[in-house]
Amino acid sequence: MKIFLKEGVKLSTLSLHEVDLKEFLEVIDQCKGDVFLETAEGDRLNLKSRLCQMIGLASLVEGGKIEKATIRVTDPEDDALLFRFNLYGKK
Repeated sequence: MKIFLKEGVKLSTLSLHEVDLKEFLEVIDQCKGDVFLETAEGDRLNLKSRLCQMIGLASLVEGGKIEKATIRVTDPEDDALLFRFNLYGKK
């Protein structure tokens, strides 16, 4: 799958570890820009799409938690939101 971004869009990267899936998807819904899940194979799935959520997350989930994933976002505010979620969990 290839994702084409607008020229000049910078992607911020965040690695997630042991994240609760339900809470993670609730945070994704709060994001303003695109949020991409990058797999070890190099695939990029836009997590703002429910179909991509099902496809991409199904292979990463073990026991209801995301063990490890790389997330890229297009909006700096989303980067901060996901960083706080990764650090502190949902509050």
